[in-house]
Amino acid sequence: MLKIRLSRAGKRNSPFFRVVLTEHSAAAKHGYKEVLGFYNPLSKEFKIKDVEKVKLYTSHGAQLSPRVLKLMQTNQIAL
Repeated sequence: MLKIRLSRAGKRNSPFFRVVLTEHSAAAKHGYKEVLGFYNPLSKEFKIKDVEKVKLYTSHGAQLSPRVLKLMQTNQIAL
């Protein structure tokens, strides 16, 4: 089963997250299939590169993690 979730990047005390498509049992850090966007918690910036791709993956059975779902709702990105 595919999941859309956050993968941590960045340095210590400077977090940066990628929104990635990955297999639910694989590590999000190394085993992702595609980068769909990013989230910077320091500046509260959240961006999905291609919303249509996220809609396509979710219509084919991919699930959003709770944190990605909440970020999309707070930034008014509709699926």
